[in-house]
Amino acid sequence: MKKRAIITALCSLTLAAIGMFGLSSTAGASSVNDYIASNNIGHAKVTSSVWGGFPKNAYRKGVGKPEGVVVHETANPNSTIYNEIAYMKKNYNNAFVHSFVDASRIINIANTNYLSWGAGYPANARFVQFEQVEVHSKSAFAHEIANAAYYTAYILNKYGLTPNDAAYDGKGTVWSHGGVSKYLGGTNHTDPAGYYASAGKKYFGSKYTFAQFYQLVKTTYNNLAADGAAHGSLTASSAKKAYDKVTYAKADSQASLGDDYKSYRLYNHVKNSRSGIKSYSWDSVKASVGKKVYIDDIGTKSNGHDWYRVTFSTDSGAQKYWVYEKALDLMN
Repeated sequence: MKKRAIITALCSLTLAAIGMFGLSSTAGASSVNDYIASNNIGHAKVTSSVWGGFPKNAYRKGVGKPEGVVVHETANPNSTIYNEIAYMKKNYNNAFVHSFVDASRIINIANTNYLSWGAGYPANARFVQFEQVEVHSKSAFAHEIANAAYYTAYILNKYGLTPNDAAYDGKGTVWSHGGVSKYLGGTNHTDPAGYYASAGKKYFGSKYTFAQFYQLVKTTYNNLAADGAAHGSLTASSAKKAYDKVTYAKADSQASLGDDYKSYRLYNHVKNSRSGIKSYSWDSVKASVGKKVYIDDIGTKSNGHDWYRVTFSTDSGAQKYWVYEKALDLMN
């Protein structure tokens, strides 16, 4: 595992719905991306398996404020995703990342609201980071790339960031580890370029490049933004001010936070219903699975998905938040 060298510390919208990819010619034709599209390859669900033993240090702009995503690969052809995770937990003082991806899984092991130690200073204080485990077939590589592109788009969408390939000027939101080495320093790794090139050549007849991967990320992100339903993920910036229509109904009921509430966010209004919407972290309300909430309003979007206005106490002055329906376990 390449992360066993000490690195400087401090340092579900599915792709199956996209049909055809409008890939930019600047990235070159990609048989991998075409294969993903023509075979309607979807993505795995992001599985939360956050381990409490990782340190919690704020990004340079604060807790919950990453500035992009760094894409890694493990450079170990003989390991599995679970072996990599187990090793990282034992050796996190040397290095750790937020998540791991393979052909069938996306496993989040460290809270993305806090920095990880995967690419040295200064990248660690700026970016969410994830590792891809090497896979060994045409289908597996395509599925892994689809999962990696989805996870990158998912993180960008979650934190209100717009896709921007950092490879050209070192100022973007989507980074390879090689891009970090080139523009930011603190590390000398070049992944995932070598893995992409060799697997693309072996299984698809031509090298796969990070520029082609970025095109898949951008397409995936645009589809997340266009739908805005799977995780309430449509942001005002990505929708270009095409706000959603919402009808409201008063309510007087209770619910509890569901097992997957961390996949969503709290807002001051129904997301993408107007300009100037702000999001809040779950940490700010000391959230936990099963925590009770009190509902006083329901907003239904034209796509049929509901949003709930909730408080976390019955006090008359309790702050109110809007939350997407799938974050809650509703009581009958």
